[in-house]
Formats: sequence, C-alpha cells, structure tokens
Amino acid sequence: MLIEQPPFLYRALFPGAYWKFHTEEKAVYLTFDDGPIPEMTPWVLDTLDKYNIKATFFCVADNVRKYPEIYQHILEKGHLTGNHTFHHLQGLRVSSKIYLKDVEEAEQFIKSNLFRPPYGHLRFPQFFALRKRYKIIMWDVVTRDYSCLINADQVFKNVKKYTRNGSIIVFHDSLKAADKIKAALPKSIDWLIEQGYSFKLIDN
Repeated sequence: MLIEQPPFLYRALFPGAYWKFHTEEKAVYLTFDDGPIPEMTPWVLDTLDKYNIKATFFCVADNVRKYPEIYQHILEKGHLTGNHTFHHLQGLRVSSKIYLKDVEEAEQFIKSNLFRPPYGHLRFPQFFALRKRYKIIMWDVVTRDYSCLINADQVFKNVKKYTRNGSIIVFHDSLKAADKIKAALPKSIDWLIEQGYSFKLIDN
C-alpha cells in the first residue's frame, strides 16, 4: 500500500500538492504518464474515445519533441497535458538547479500549468520552487502497470482495491506498461463505470 496509495505522512511532506480531490461526488481522475510514444499513446486515445472519457497526460518533453503529431492529437481529442520534465528526471538524484532547468526546458514543448514529478520524488527546494509556478499533481492510486513484478490482473486489482471518491489514478502510456495496460485499462474502466464512477478532468 505504501506504493499503490501513498500514506498520509508522505503526502504531508508536500503541502499544497494534489493527491486526490475532496468530493462527495463519485468521480475519479484518470491520468497517464511518460508518453507520448507511437507504440502506446494512440491506443490509449482510441480506448478513451470508445468510452467518451477525457484524461490528463503528463508528458515527457523529449517524447513530445520526437512525436509532436501525437502530442497534438492528445490536445485535439480534448485531453489535458502536464509537464513531466524533459528527461524524466528523478528529483532526488540530481541537483535542484539541474532539475528546475530540465522542467524549464520542457516548458518549450508543453504549455501547461500542471506538473507531476517522475517517481513522485522531489527535493524540498525543487517542490517549493515549482509550487509557485505549477499546480503539482501527485496521485491517490498508482496502478503499478510499469512493474515487471506484477501482471495485468494485479494492476486491475490495484484499481479495485484502492480507488475511492476523488481518486487521481495513474496509468502509463509507456513500453514498460504496454502488455499490462492493454488488458487492465478497459477492465478498469468497465469496473469503475459499473461502480457508478464518473470521469473528470483535472481543473487547470
């Protein structure tokens, strides 16, 4: 549970970041990290189209640079995008100067006031600097679709076990997640609909 649904004490380290949205409405917020890439993002977009669902894509700017037409397609479909750094940096492993410069470089390709740190890790100077410029979106449920240690059924079980009103749910439109998300995403959406959840966009 420390991974799938971060505990209160970890959330408290980042005041003002959004982990879930406080609402009595039975609603969730689907998000996708690490794209866009041609092998996965178009499939995700087609799947969301089938259900008429809008989501938020936290994009790695180097992928946006490589595949601008896919990024534009995300926007044309009515989805939101957010900054996920240029090189998918892990904030604890680099200096704040390098990290903030990488985020700034990403701004050239991703025009958004939403930011999600890769791995959910930030040094405190990075967090407080970015909080002045961005709405920092973390998550309430990470499906772990990227992990080689679990299968698609376990990804689906994570959605069922941890989702609640206002949950921000993370999937990945990445190669690591490809085999699992193709099985787990449609099942997860079907289950969420059966449970009466609606799908909302993050307010930017």
